[in-house]
Amino acid sequence: MKFMKLGSKPDVFQSDGNIRYVATEMSSDIIINVEDAKFYLHKFPLLCKSRCLQSLVAKAAEEQNDEVDLPDFPGGPQAFELCAKFCYGIVVTLNAYNVVAVRCAAEYLGMTEAMEKGNLVYKIEVFFSSSLFRSWKDSIIVLQAAKSFLPWSEDLKVVGRCIDAVASKTSVDPSKVDWSFTYTRVKSVNGQPCVGNSNSPPWNGIQNTKHRYVPKDWWVEDICELDIDLYERVIVAIKSKGRMSHKLIGEALKVYTLRWLPGISKDGTLKNENGSISNDVETAAKHRHLVETIVSLLPPEKGSTSCGFLLKLLKVATILGEETSSEMELARRIGIQLEEASLNDLLIPSSSDTNDSLYDVDLVQCILEHFLMQDKSPRKSPERAQLPYERQRTRSAETLEFSEGRRMTSATHTSKLSVAKLIDGYLAEIAHDTHLPLSKFINLAESISDIERPVHDGLYRAIDIYLKEHPGLTKSERKKICRLMDCKKLSMDACMHAAQNERLPLRVVVQVLFFEHVRTAMSGGLLLNDLPSNVKALLPQENGSQESSQSATNPEDEWEAVHDDFKGDLASMKIRIAETEREGTNMQHEAVKDTKARGLFLLPSRSKRIFNKLWSNKAHSVNRSSETSGSSLSPVSVNPADTKSTASRERRHSIS
Repeated sequence: MKFMKLGSKPDVFQSDGNIRYVATEMSSDIIINVEDAKFYLHKFPLLCKSRCLQSLVAKAAEEQNDEVDLPDFPGGPQAFELCAKFCYGIVVTLNAYNVVAVRCAAEYLGMTEAMEKGNLVYKIEVFFSSSLFRSWKDSIIVLQAAKSFLPWSEDLKVVGRCIDAVASKTSVDPSKVDWSFTYTRVKSVNGQPCVGNSNSPPWNGIQNTKHRYVPKDWWVEDICELDIDLYERVIVAIKSKGRMSHKLIGEALKVYTLRWLPGISKDGTLKNENGSISNDVETAAKHRHLVETIVSLLPPEKGSTSCGFLLKLLKVATILGEETSSEMELARRIGIQLEEASLNDLLIPSSSDTNDSLYDVDLVQCILEHFLMQDKSPRKSPERAQLPYERQRTRSAETLEFSEGRRMTSATHTSKLSVAKLIDGYLAEIAHDTHLPLSKFINLAESISDIERPVHDGLYRAIDIYLKEHPGLTKSERKKICRLMDCKKLSMDACMHAAQNERLPLRVVVQVLFFEHVRTAMSGGLLLNDLPSNVKALLPQENGSQESSQSATNPEDEWEAVHDDFKGDLASMKIRIAETEREGTNMQHEAVKDTKARGLFLLPSRSKRIFNKLWSNKAHSVNRSSETSGSSLSPVSVNPADTKSTASRERRHSIS
């Protein structure tokens, strides 16, 4: 730390409680009151250096008073004592911690060059420019100390000069950094620890800099000691120089936030190192101001900060009751890079008093909408008025410029798949909330299109959990939530689980069995062209044909049409299941060998009960189907060997 010594005489100031005096043979002839302290001093050494004391003493003499009051004195009795010692020529040591107070006190007393050459104000200004503002850590200490002496330090431009000095230092090429700095985050380059971290010796300016590596973010931790208002001005100054990348700015904001914002416990309360924070209004307001400031300082570029950090910031803002503008700005930024988020970070606790939900689903819905809005851009590039001095641009140049801008904001297919998987996991997590309204669950699930959700196993899991945690749902509500799921996009394991799921509506279980039955039959040799058109419309198709079929007819209507056509075949399958049970262990052994037909033999007792329930009231239809069972073939034959000779004929009977 830099320091400056003024004067040469020994210290003869003494104190007795609030009374301070100079131990000399001469008696004092003036009393100066600074706050609650009384200084018994002499006029001559003071009046020759201070214009303020000259006028005050003259006024007191007219009133025949030997006491002078100095109200609102910057720095208090300590700063005045240092100024008085300078007037007496006593040794005074100035450093980064006390120089701002003495500078403001000297300005108050009018100790300028007009009174005496080489006065205190001049000497301090030389100390500022020649030493303190050239030192990295001293500049930060002076800036932090100046906070206590506003508006004096602001009017004297001490704050502005400190900020400019700090910002200029951060813009220096890291290879030219030869001063000490704080760096506790462990990083390594080529296996060697960076200078300044906890594993390396401190830099003292004497070591050989030839093998010394300085990270680009060497300055981040030192400025974290600043208050948020000064920190904001430093970051703005760094940005204005235009030499710092947006990722380094984002890293600095992240380190500062983690330094001063409390953590979040599992129950949604804020805590620090000493435990949970009380609901103190002043503390909450301070943290709220910090969050608002950090959000305003975030660089506009995508990827400046991690999505996880933004979500943590949003959690704190939600708990603190942050302004809506800050929440919406964070939601927009998170939505742009939502594919980077994790499930735990997305579980934002609800702070609303109007409902008892555990999580803020509306906020996640807003984040998802911002992600999906990336693809909503104009079909053609916006027109721009041509300036007189500009030459005519070609249409291809305009299209290229617009396409490049759109590419930077649109979401890729891979990111959409990642977000769809993330939302399915989020749905499964919030489904445990017994107070979650069905409408919010459905709205969030419907936000993801079928193209972005090629497999519905995750959605099925979320629906199953919701049905389990909400047993009071009506029949229509259970049908409504199950309508979100596409049975033909379930995997084999999900189909087998759904077939035994007592919570699913009977209609959904039948659809699951039907699609798995047809899929297994096709894997056993049945051709897609052999199926009727209404059945093929229900099976997975290419994107183009699928979209056209969806636009032409409703899948629910197609299922209604196919349902009646396959009653006979499903009844036949019921009879064959009973025959399989009678044949015993040998028949099961043959079924296991043929893995393509395993879907039929693994049908659980739940499936049998479903079929019994389906056709218990349709005995006439079942009997009619049984009469033709000898010549008709179900989509999956029990004995594959029997189907080879009459495959084409029996397929026609089994489908029609």
